[in-house]
Amino acid sequence: MLSNSSTNTVRLYSAWSDSRPGRLTTAPTYTMVASRENSSNPARIPALGLRVLVLIIVSIALMYLDHRENHLDAVRKGIDVAVYPVRLAVDAPLRFWSWLGESTTSRANLELENNRLKSERLLTNARLQRLTALEAENARLRALLDARARVRDEVRVAEIMAVDANPYEHNLIIDIGSRDGVYDGQAIVSADGVVGQVIRTGLMTSQAVLISDTDHALPVEVNRNGLRTIAVGTGEIDRLDLPFLPNNADIRAGDLLVTSGLGGAFPAGYPVAVVDSVTRIPQESFADVTAKPAAALDQVREIMLIWSAAPTAGEGVAEEPSDE
Repeated sequence: MLSNSSTNTVRLYSAWSDSRPGRLTTAPTYTMVASRENSSNPARIPALGLRVLVLIIVSIALMYLDHRENHLDAVRKGIDVAVYPVRLAVDAPLRFWSWLGESTTSRANLELENNRLKSERLLTNARLQRLTALEAENARLRALLDARARVRDEVRVAEIMAVDANPYEHNLIIDIGSRDGVYDGQAIVSADGVVGQVIRTGLMTSQAVLISDTDHALPVEVNRNGLRTIAVGTGEIDRLDLPFLPNNADIRAGDLLVTSGLGGAFPAGYPVAVVDSVTRIPQESFADVTAKPAAALDQVREIMLIWSAAPTAGEGVAEEPSDE
């Protein structure tokens, strides 16, 4: 404190002496101040060195005690608790930017993953539809094989190539012809029942008519009691008429109609239709009887042609009913 006051006094005197006419020099004053300040430095250096030495000794002692006895655990925990909010505040910006970057990257990755999954789903659905179609085709072929095993006549499997779009003519084209032994009037069946018969043969393809065509008639019999009649096409794919049954005929809904074998075109015993309606009209000679074809005529794809006997001369496509 004394040296500081003396220095301030000398500096004030120097400023005051400069304002006098004699302009006293201030060089000795500054020299004296410098000498006073420099004279205090040698005293500070030993004190600073002593403090550093004491701190080193204390640090070594604390490290030794902490290593041997763990006396500073409570102090360390207290410091951690005190510093924790500061640490959170310092780390908050870094965490925010890291979270923002991860969120952006995650969103982009999720969009890519979503697009990939959508594409895979579409592809999987397409494959599933194809597998479903193949499964259905396999089931149909198995049914054909089972039906072929039950048939004692010679048969050959064929596929339908085209269907006539004319609603009044139920015709279709199959993929085998005369070079395969197909002949006019040949019977065509599916795994479920009678489908139709060939009406025109080509070298490699043939044209056939369905039993639902209005120009087609087929001799049938009731499987339950052997009652014979004629099933006539109505032009509707799912309905046949039995117009020649008297009112007192022993027939009822649910009866199975099978081929009777009369006429020679169709072997006996093949399912044709199931009776679904019987209406007996008073004062009328014949009952109104309809049946549903056993085969799904609008869904069949694979068919079988039957060689039961050599074709006879004059054998027609539609077997006209005869008066019984």
